[in-house]
Amino acid sequence: MQGKYPVITLCGSTRFKEQFMEAQKKLTLEGNIVISVGLFGHSGDQEVWEKHFCEDA
Repeated sequence: MQGKYPVITLCGSTRFKEQFMEAQKKLTLEGNIVISVGLFGHSGDQEVWEKHFCEDA
């Protein structure tokens, strides 16, 4: 199945969570594999800033 679906990577500032989600949804529904941000630290996902999350990095 390799090569059948385009792979698109979204990158940019995590301040734009809604725009990321809209683009991801649109591209996925068009049949693409989308790689995107998992946590939005600048848009309220506080786990990004918690000590236990950053210790292993």
